[in-house]
Amino acid sequence: MSISENLAGRVYPAEGTFVVGRESIRDFARAVKASSPLHADVEAARAAGYADLVAPPTYAIIPAQRAESRMVLDPEAGIDFSRVVHAEQRFELERAIVAGDELAAELVVDSVRAMGAGAMVTTKATLTDAEGRLVGVTTSALLVRGKDEA
Repeated sequence: MSISENLAGRVYPAEGTFVVGRESIRDFARAVKASSPLHADVEAARAAGYADLVAPPTYAIIPAQRAESRMVLDPEAGIDFSRVVHAEQRFELERAIVAGDELAAELVVDSVRAMGAGAMVTTKATLTDAEGRLVGVTTSALLVRGKDEA
């Protein structure tokens, strides 16, 4: 296993923010076939009590994976991205993500478990808004295949 033994417990603090845009929400909703008018029609979203367009719940993957990429690209982590398979993803949202949100994502490496020549790396990305309030947490499991695995 080439993954750093010290990776578990490592924290990758938020770097800047991700600004959620209307077109980004619309594009994502189309891509995942989410057909609610709340994802495309500002007036429908406002009539439902939201400030702007509402992102599908899985939209949280965008800022979460940006945070996760810092770990994957960290030379000290020892992860070869060409050997990564996204194994699992979970979302726990405190509130809906809406257009105009500025989201920060801090990543914590929960665990690294050896699996043959590779490892399963589990992370949690905590998403907060511009006021520092919790928006949600995403949990991700990445299988990093070992060098001798096809």
